[in-house]
Amino acid sequence: MKKKRSFRKPILAIFWLCVAAGTIVLLAAAMKAQSNKTCKGQEIRIEGKANEWFLDKKDITTLLTNQGSIKGRSIKSFDLRRMENQLKSNVWVKDAELFFDNSRVLQVRVEERVPVARVFTVAGNSFYIDSSGEKLPLSDKFSARLPVVTGFPSEKDKLTGADSVMMRDIIHVSNYLLHDEFWMAQVSQIDIQPDRTFEMIPVVGNHIIEFGDGTDYEKKFKRLLLFYQQVLSKTGMDVYQKLNVRYARQVIGVKGT
Repeated sequence: MKKKRSFRKPILAIFWLCVAAGTIVLLAAAMKAQSNKTCKGQEIRIEGKANEWFLDKKDITTLLTNQGSIKGRSIKSFDLRRMENQLKSNVWVKDAELFFDNSRVLQVRVEERVPVARVFTVAGNSFYIDSSGEKLPLSDKFSARLPVVTGFPSEKDKLTGADSVMMRDIIHVSNYLLHDEFWMAQVSQIDIQPDRTFEMIPVVGNHIIEFGDGTDYEKKFKRLLLFYQQVLSKTGMDVYQKLNVRYARQVIGVKGT
């Protein structure tokens, strides 16, 4: 009995080795057959803010075809990594992924950058920024409804020190406005002052909001809203010339002289 068992073990081992080898051969053959086939076309999907596209499918197709035609081309000739990098070279493309599906259609997935503010520099130049602080060019295709910030002191693409801190504050404040329907409608413009603080110009009312820097921006907006609800709703929106929310736990109303 012991001899029979010792005989069966190497036979089983050989059997499973053959199965594994056969599977590898079949997979390799299938992969080779797939790579020899041609592409049937492409399907492009762009992800970003709904109905606010700064890139369209035509733009993506143009970027892809810089490296040759798509449809009818041998699948094995595609350098998908290189094509992804080609797409990412466009400033509006945050990320890109390319792959072939089972129908030999090239699937193109593009994530578009989403701007959070439009910024004007002291020199008069203008650009969008996204939530990472990336500068984005203005577009002829679409004009986004965003917070407007004026008086940014630097023209540099790479920001450091105080300019970097200010850009971070702009992103925080702008994101807050974009997610608050009331303040997005009420704040017409954010002006950067020489001391690097923010002043906000409201749509309704003749007052100026002295906001300070971006520190505790959420608390400042909440205090300001309470002042609107509890004071300005009774006195009127034009009684005060300035509303100062720089200081913790208070709103200082300054009347005109």
